Amino acid sequence: MMDQDVFNTDRPLLFSIAYRMLGSASDAEDVLQDAWVRYRGVDRSTIRSPKAFMTTMITRLCLDRLKSAQKTREEYIGPWLPEPVLTSELENPEVMLERSESVTLAFLVLLEQLSPEERAVFLLKDVFEYEHAEIAEMLGTTTDNSRQLLHRAKSRLARGRPRLTGTAQSRRAIAERFARAFSSGDAFELTALLTTDVGMWSDGGGKATAARVPLIGRERVLNFLVGLHRTAENAGLLQDASLTIEDVNSEPALILRLAGHLESIFVLSIDEDAISGIRVVRNPDKLAHIERQLTTLH
Repeated sequence: MMDQDVFNTDRPLLFSIAYRMLGSASDAEDVLQDAWVRYRGVDRSTIRSPKAFMTTMITRLCLDRLKSAQKTREEYIGPWLPEPVLTSELENPEVMLERSESVTLAFLVLLEQLSPEERAVFLLKDVFEYEHAEIAEMLGTTTDNSRQLLHRAKSRLARGRPRLTGTAQSRRAIAERFARAFSSGDAFELTALLTTDVGMWSDGGGKATAARVPLIGRERVLNFLVGLHRTAENAGLLQDASLTIEDVNSEPALILRLAGHLESIFVLSIDEDAISGIRVVRNPDKLAHIERQLTTLH
């Protein structure tokens, strides 16, 4: 049986590495399960540190998955967004505070610019604070190459790297205002809440209705939100709709249900006191994991 310290105590760390590497909670769970099966077949006397061994195995399994996933993501219908997760479920709160920016949907999308190896080195060094010597051993490379990969990754990410502003409480207050305005179709209030260059990305994956291209600019996003409310009102759906707010990927998110069914998740990126990005996940495959989390939570 797998060492309890590795699978139970260190599981949040192992999962959070795999999730950031893959952008998918379900894939991260699969990787952990695969690593467990492989670990059970290894002679324990040859393992100096079970935690380091598992981290290495999970990193390498994630690299394999990323390489095979690249073609699939290139053929994805519409914008690709990561699979959302409840932040509180990802890792210990005291650890999460230090790494919260690295799990936002915007940041995980940004990581797609990197090669699998660059992504691994950047996350292990910049987020999880491993030394280059440790990373080199995990990846089967040299410390010099690890440093070069980190330098390239940081150069690519320098411009677009998102930053969380305000506090969790101030961000939630903006989300609550947005939820009220969205629920009532209040165009005036929505306008006040959106930055001029706000962007909106919708991920339906060809399995749910969603905009195939990003919407950029306050007017376009506003028209879409007001039009969405008007369509729902005309179809008589509002009485069956419910909106709640949860912490998803370290940002406030609106959980939209119709007749109790999880329909969409609107994750809000907030810059000071206004919304600069809205990422809507509608692909049912990507909602399954968080639906299980929400069911457990409530």
